[in-house]
Amino acid sequence: MDSGSNEATRLWRVYRTAHQMVHDRGYVVSQSDLDIELDQFKRQFAPAGDVDRDILTFVVPKKDDPTDQLMVFFPKDKSVGVKPLRAYVQRMAEQQIPKAICIYQQSLTASAAKVFQSMPSKHTLEFFQENELLVNITHHVLVPRHEVLTSEQKATLLQRYRLKETQLPRIQHSDPVARYYGLKRGQVVKILRESETAGRYVSYRLCI
Repeated sequence: MDSGSNEATRLWRVYRTAHQMVHDRGYVVSQSDLDIELDQFKRQFAPAGDVDRDILTFVVPKKDDPTDQLMVFFPKDKSVGVKPLRAYVQRMAEQQIPKAICIYQQSLTASAAKVFQSMPSKHTLEFFQENELLVNITHHVLVPRHEVLTSEQKATLLQRYRLKETQLPRIQHSDPVARYYGLKRGQVVKILRESETAGRYVSYRLCI
């Protein structure tokens, strides 16, 4: 198997996980993108052997608010610098896309990180290394099902049990599952575990 074919197989897995991830966050994703097969991926994105990362970029709308869009892009450079990031941020501004995910190959330069820190507060940009998305961690047998609560569901939960949010168990903002779901600090996630004795065990965690 040549290096181009190896890269295509790797990026196919990353591309598929990225679509599953944004789908699990509540964005509209076609079933064909969720189930894309390797041969189809190669025909579409690597007809000459090497994958064209520019055309991997995709934009998805939120199911309950089509104006709330998310862009996912795959920079060509192994180490991502200022120039490509600024181009993506400018594209977000022009198309009024408030959120984006950068899936980079190996690293981000220190100056690129500063671009991210200087972005307007109305824009959010997340970073994942390709290696982090080769497999979907939420599909692992040991990872229980997670559901992110809305603000209303969180308020109902706290009122029902007469709790302050600080009394809830915590999940770190940097936790891999928290990052997968794009959890923000202050959000609450519902965790459902199967139990041989209790049938189903439900717990809640506050993102910090």
